[in-house]
Amino acid sequence: MKGSTIAEREAAGRAAREHSKRSSHRAVGEIRRDPLDLLRHSSEGRIKRLIPLRYGRMAASPLAFFRGSALLQAHDLGHVPHTQLVLPICGDCHLLNFGGFATPERQLVFDVNDFDEAAHGPFEWDLKRLVASFAVTARQLRFSRAAAHEAAMSAVLQYRDRIAQYAQCGTLELWYERITFDRMIDAALTPEGRRRIRRGMEKAAGRTHESMLEKIAERVDDRYVMRDMPPGLFHLHGANTLFSPEDDWFRIGDWHKLIDGVYADYLQTLPPDRRELLDQFRMQDLAFKVVGVGSVGTRCLVLLATDPAGKPLFLQLKEARPSVVARYFKSKEPRHEGERVVRGQQMLQAASDMFLGWATGPGGRPLYVRQLLDMKLSPNIELVDAELLAGYARVCGWALARAHAKASGRAIEIAAYIGRNDQFAEALADYASAYADQVERDYDVFLKACRSGALEARTDDDMAADFRV
Repeated sequence: MKGSTIAEREAAGRAAREHSKRSSHRAVGEIRRDPLDLLRHSSEGRIKRLIPLRYGRMAASPLAFFRGSALLQAHDLGHVPHTQLVLPICGDCHLLNFGGFATPERQLVFDVNDFDEAAHGPFEWDLKRLVASFAVTARQLRFSRAAAHEAAMSAVLQYRDRIAQYAQCGTLELWYERITFDRMIDAALTPEGRRRIRRGMEKAAGRTHESMLEKIAERVDDRYVMRDMPPGLFHLHGANTLFSPEDDWFRIGDWHKLIDGVYADYLQTLPPDRRELLDQFRMQDLAFKVVGVGSVGTRCLVLLATDPAGKPLFLQLKEARPSVVARYFKSKEPRHEGERVVRGQQMLQAASDMFLGWATGPGGRPLYVRQLLDMKLSPNIELVDAELLAGYARVCGWALARAHAKASGRAIEIAAYIGRNDQFAEALADYASAYADQVERDYDVFLKACRSGALEARTDDDMAADFRV
């Protein structure tokens, strides 16, 4: 739409209603698929001994299952009409993939913070995953249906209002826009909400590389070595490894041989000043880290390095698998899956990790690289009431609107499509409730498979008991 007038762009946004009426978004469509088949497919290529842990973490709750099964909703969204308003999207936009972190200028901001599934897709796919996550969470916390509806409405109405504001902004204004914690305090509707935000700021300030060093590493002779804490953290070639002897990464036999070429490849994706900065650090140790729920079993390394003063830096090198969005919404194939994740993060976030880059690992596996910990803060959903959940939904809706507006430059079209009334929000709130029903049905099928042995599921405690560290 470059070169089009604002009126023409608004008309294009309204014309998208012909492809997908706003009221049509309440429909989940006719869902014909076996969730177990899709889950087994998504486990292919992962470390075999960690797949039971993936299922064990997913079995913990409906929300945990929802987090670990982004493939299912992408499949379902791919079988209903969409708006054709296509832009860079997060792809896994559930409520726990938002949080706080420090910008390179050490300012604490709130934003989307997971981009493993980032891809080009219809803007409403992110909103539908977001509102469904709030409905699932509200039910899990035993809130009323009205509270679940209110949380979904809060997210979409905030998105609507913010995207309308961003439609009035210039391009540079959108790129400079940040949701700081100070702004969140000002926008909070209750004293309890403001208190929680301030407490979060205090916690984030203490989550640094140095605080992590004390918890997971120790000095051995002339270097730092990370402690084995299986199944969550272990050395690839140590006694507690969960790699099989035939694994191509395990057969390399030495962590230096594994990381040296990967690290050199990664450095070439960074600006010259970042390469000069990292040149001052010395590698100390490399370990494997099990992360998240949906990512369990994928390759994820933690590299510990120190500067001349002995101060630590933890870098995470994580496998980038093809996006679930791309499987059900066809777009241009990325040159490198790690680059796809990095570019998606840089486009969607207000400010990104200064060490963000990508590389190709042994066996041709694409990786992306970021800091493991840098004043990061995640919400504790178990400790909120219905009012706080709705408040959190508003902040997530705000952050998502900012991300879409910046990444796409199409805030005018999106705002025109949504309009000023509540029709779109009401439809998505109804969708959230209906899709939460589907999540519960899939979760029941999944649990029965775990209990019958059709799927092997083990908890972290179960697997930890196998080791004596």
